[in-house]
Amino acid sequence: MTAHQARKRFGQHFLVDESVTESIVRSIGPDRDDRVVEIGPGLSALTAPLLACLDHLTVVEIDRDLAQKLRNRYSPEQLTVCEADALTVDFAQFGSPLRIVGNLPYNISSPLLFHLMQFAGHVKDQHFMLQKEVIDRMVAAPGTADYGRLSVMLQSRYKMHWLFDVPPESFDPPPRVMSAVVRMIPLPESRPAPKQWQVFERVVARSFAQRRKMLRRSLADWEINWEAVGIKETSRAEELGVADFIRLSDYLLDSGKVS
Repeated sequence: MTAHQARKRFGQHFLVDESVTESIVRSIGPDRDDRVVEIGPGLSALTAPLLACLDHLTVVEIDRDLAQKLRNRYSPEQLTVCEADALTVDFAQFGSPLRIVGNLPYNISSPLLFHLMQFAGHVKDQHFMLQKEVIDRMVAAPGTADYGRLSVMLQSRYKMHWLFDVPPESFDPPPRVMSAVVRMIPLPESRPAPKQWQVFERVVARSFAQRRKMLRRSLADWEINWEAVGIKETSRAEELGVADFIRLSDYLLDSGKVS
């Protein structure tokens, strides 16, 4: 068992399977001078093998005791410890291009993924271990059961790849769910993008709020000219791709129906 008692409020599950950490580091393929930020280093399961490949690593750790252990174990030349809640961190301060990695706390995974979106322009790639159910939703294609708001929002900004699954026994304490590792690569600035992000967010959220309803019903009070948008009025949210939602949100913005 680990000497440090896992804290439920931080959603701590410490990775103890070295074969998994080796697979993650191999997937990342870091070069010595890469600018890498690890979120939630915990007991250094991933930190140590990363430092073996890097000249320097920055970590973000919310747990004060773990942050101090990291400072005691590694020199400032090797490791910079940012003791903070990752949900409040300005990742732009670490420079660019960033490579962000981590075994993310499952209790804040979605909010953290959305928080990181605002820094995507500074990021080369992201490799995260998350609850498998969340990654299934992240990479889901239109028309599938897992496809939803999270799929659309993240796919509007990243190209994502499921890499491999990680069983509960790879952790201490073991979570009650299967985990997985995902690679997220920010799409270029030339990607199709909505004219106003807040409108896009609102349209996607509202469309999936009643996902079984046809869009003509769930979005009825916006009085959409579906033919002008180029979307069938009998469509359901799960049938639309990212480009469709961009077109729909831009139409609503341009027509003054949503601001």
